[in-house]
Amino acid sequence: MPDPKGFLTTGRLTRDRRPVAERAGDWKEVYEEHALLPVVSLQAGRCMDCGLPFCHSACPLGNLIPEWNDLAFHEDWSAATERLHATNNFPEFTGRLCPAPCESSCVLAINADPVAIKEVEVAIADRAWSRGEVTPQPVPRPTGRTVAVVGSGPAGLAGAQQLTRAGHAVTVYERADRVGGLLRYGIPDFRMAKRYLDRRIAQMRAEGTRFVTGAAVGTTVDAADLRERHDALVLAVGATAWRELPVPGRELDGIHQAMEYLPIANRVCAGDLDAPTVSAEGRDVVIVGGGDTAADCLGTAVRQHARRVTQFDIHPQPPEARPADQPWPIHPKVHRITASHEEAGQLYGGWGSAAPEPAAAGSGPDVRTYSARTVRFEGDGRGRVRRVAFRTPGSPPGGEAEQSVPAQLVLLALGFSGPEPAGPLLGQLRLALAPDGTLARDADFATGQDGVFVAGDAGRGQSLIVWAIAEGRSAAAAVDRYLSGSTALPAPIRATHRPLVL
Repeated sequence: MPDPKGFLTTGRLTRDRRPVAERAGDWKEVYEEHALLPVVSLQAGRCMDCGLPFCHSACPLGNLIPEWNDLAFHEDWSAATERLHATNNFPEFTGRLCPAPCESSCVLAINADPVAIKEVEVAIADRAWSRGEVTPQPVPRPTGRTVAVVGSGPAGLAGAQQLTRAGHAVTVYERADRVGGLLRYGIPDFRMAKRYLDRRIAQMRAEGTRFVTGAAVGTTVDAADLRERHDALVLAVGATAWRELPVPGRELDGIHQAMEYLPIANRVCAGDLDAPTVSAEGRDVVIVGGGDTAADCLGTAVRQHARRVTQFDIHPQPPEARPADQPWPIHPKVHRITASHEEAGQLYGGWGSAAPEPAAAGSGPDVRTYSARTVRFEGDGRGRVRRVAFRTPGSPPGGEAEQSVPAQLVLLALGFSGPEPAGPLLGQLRLALAPDGTLARDADFATGQDGVFVAGDAGRGQSLIVWAIAEGRSAAAAVDRYLSGSTALPAPIRATHRPLVL
């Protein structure tokens, strides 16, 4: 192990967040830049190099965590960078955005704080970029085969980079005006600055990957024709069919889906808009949903200077510690305070008082209302939302107490059910849907149509960035095998669905 006494002498250390008052006034990343670098080798030294590295198996990418922890501890940064990229195309993305199931399965987590794996990962990646160690890897001998990848989110980008490095001529088709998918227009800048995305895309271009933006495959680009013009087609279109909330008053103005709201804020940060067309400024905001997207809406509303924000989570409040029915090494559902919740708690407090004054310094109350079931939206008589009625468990046992709160902006962050089922893409390629609404495929990511493959959330369902990258890498290996008869590309996972039998 890196340091035989490291896990005894060194505590867990993570990057410091910038002060709430500072970061809530800008769109920069919430963490102090490079704040962990001086001590990252000590944190890596806490790794015990377990005989059975559960962190390794808990990561969908199969990241070689004990290996790059050891290399980081010994400050062999070049080798650590090589080990990091051996399994992950974009460690600076996952180091910022992944919830780190690897840390939940760290052996130290049985009865202590786990190694800050995610922090070591992002520190190695950022250091490599700053020292110019991440360079294009152009292929020496092209195969002469062509592949079209539809979608430029993490699955599409990972698959495209792997296939380009295998020697195929890869073109990525993206319907938006910029490359990146949800990394570009879903993830706020305060969670990941877009410069990290831009430099990876520049690397991919230098390697030979082509990008075509403004190309909506299925509408402006015929999908069947695209398949005909390429030797293989990879669909990485994501799970963009958002879930609805069919309650009375849903038709009122001022109620928006999260993905109608977040991209606008990103476009303001990118300089496309002078001001957001949907803004929380000066408004009482209610966010319906309990996941990462809801937290992104919360942090965005804070930076738009909402008057007050609350969040409804239909689930009960999770426990502070790992529950007995989610034993190690399972990634547990526990009460977590994201940077956005920390900001809102300090600035707004809870709904206990009608006063809009900021809460006192400290962590502040939680702006989340748990076990909250939205029952209706109420209007102001002019077609705009003004209040949200909800129910929480009450008295007597089994009953519910109804309450309502003011809202001039409601954001629905209820997750996604799968790819858009009504689009022409499915019909043009004659694709089937699995029972859960995802695109049907076999264990090798192939659909029932020759040469057509599915990767990422489109086939898996809404999931994590680390799963998307793993799917892109594995699908690339399947495509390479289809085109060449064999492959040297790694395939960390198998697909989760088999084709629907019609």
